Amino acid sequence: MTIKVGDRLPDVTFTIMGADGPAPVTTADVFAGKKVALFAVPGAYTPTCHQQHLPGFLKHLDDIKGRGVDAVACTAVNDIFVLSYWAKDTGAGDDIMMLADGSADFAKATGLEIDLTSRGLGVRSKRYAMLVDDGVVKILNIDDAPPVHDKSSAETLCSMMGDRI
Repeated sequence: MTIKVGDRLPDVTFTIMGADGPAPVTTADVFAGKKVALFAVPGAYTPTCHQQHLPGFLKHLDDIKGRGVDAVACTAVNDIFVLSYWAKDTGAGDDIMMLADGSADFAKATGLEIDLTSRGLGVRSKRYAMLVDDGVVKILNIDDAPPVHDKSSAETLCSMMGDRI
């Protein structure tokens, strides 16, 4: 069953790159007591993700945070080393928290996984964007196919948040 607006995020552990290397971080660590704009990509460095989706969130970062969002995070079914280099290569740096979901645990727990085995990519995350307030989904925009990113774009998320959330 796919997560929906009003649902609480499942308790899952991601991997982030900490000061001493890879470190676990729970859903509660990331989302409790905060407003977080979370977007998911099927894979770092893949064409739409690398050239359009992540750059859109970088472009609109100030606008998103200006609407009362505490943090912007990206999740992908990649390991944290790939996501860390991707953040560096795109200029995302520390501005966007990279949440590695290497085994697709979060994607599966939210019902937002997509099987791209026929394309040689295995199980990945669908492309989506959500606004999460203290662990509860307030906005959820899921794209219909991996190359498309209109519903999950930063622009669409901002338009749905209004002036201030």
